Amino acid sequence: MGNLYGYVRVSTNEQNEGRQMLALNTAQVPEGNIYLDKQSGKDFHRPMYRRMLKRLKQDDVLYIKSIDRLGRNYEEVLEQWRLLTKEKKVDIVVLDMPLLDTRRGKDLMGTFLSDIVLQVLSFVAENERKNIKERQKEGIEAAKLRGVRFGRPEKPVPDNFHQVHGKWLAGEISGREAAQQCNMPFSSFYRKAGNLEGQ
Repeated sequence: MGNLYGYVRVSTNEQNEGRQMLALNTAQVPEGNIYLDKQSGKDFHRPMYRRMLKRLKQDDVLYIKSIDRLGRNYEEVLEQWRLLTKEKKVDIVVLDMPLLDTRRGKDLMGTFLSDIVLQVLSFVAENERKNIKERQKEGIEAAKLRGVRFGRPEKPVPDNFHQVHGKWLAGEISGREAAQQCNMPFSSFYRKAGNLEGQ
């Protein structure tokens, strides 16, 4: 039997990886063999996952708490599973889904059941990612309708803006000169002027 490894992923720095770490400690994965990424599961361009992948060798066992911790992209999860189990010949144990333990049922029926469960769970993980994105989008739209503003607050226009804007409209000065007189970038002057004219 090879070495035991563990992989932990949370989507943001604010999320807590404690439950995953506890599960891996309970499975007796050595602390030095646990790899943690604080990154989205949309793809596998994650530094610690890549580092772990280089270390994994035939007969090693990789523990993860749940399939969505591995990733949330259906096609890529299936591809990584194939890479790990078929090419690297590593066993995978998904702790909250006993059917996804490649150490068991290496016969045709066991492999068949494992493949079906993996496909269903990978689909569910990707679907949940899409639902999260949709809920975020809906939340942002609802907040905008309530008047919540996103991004940096707009800087107020300089005191001389209306006077300079008038000169620019009258053709007395160019847009670049107007922006310089207001001590602001031309693009900002032009945008503010457009907002003023749209009122």
